[in-house]
Amino acid sequence: CVDARSQHDYIALSRLFHTVMLFDVPVMTAQLESEARRFIALVDEFYERHVKLVVSAAVPLYDIYQGERLKFEFQRCLSRLQEMQ
Repeated sequence: CVDARSQHDYIALSRLFHTVMLFDVPVMTAQLESEARRFIALVDEFYERHVKLVVSAAVPLYDIYQGERLKFEFQRCLSRLQEMQ
């Protein structure tokens, strides 16, 4: 999610793969708001299209987002990630 991607990119991926693995997901701080938004968008699209998403990160999923602005959105994202496992 570091590179600029759109919802359309995630939809295209969901048409190609039934399972996607993400490795080395970083802790997202206020300085990484754009990346956090793209991560949330990716999770939302995969959730809606029933794509299994496997995430590997240096910290537990509930600690990945450290910002304040997207706190509500990220809580929903975490809930969806748990359902997708």
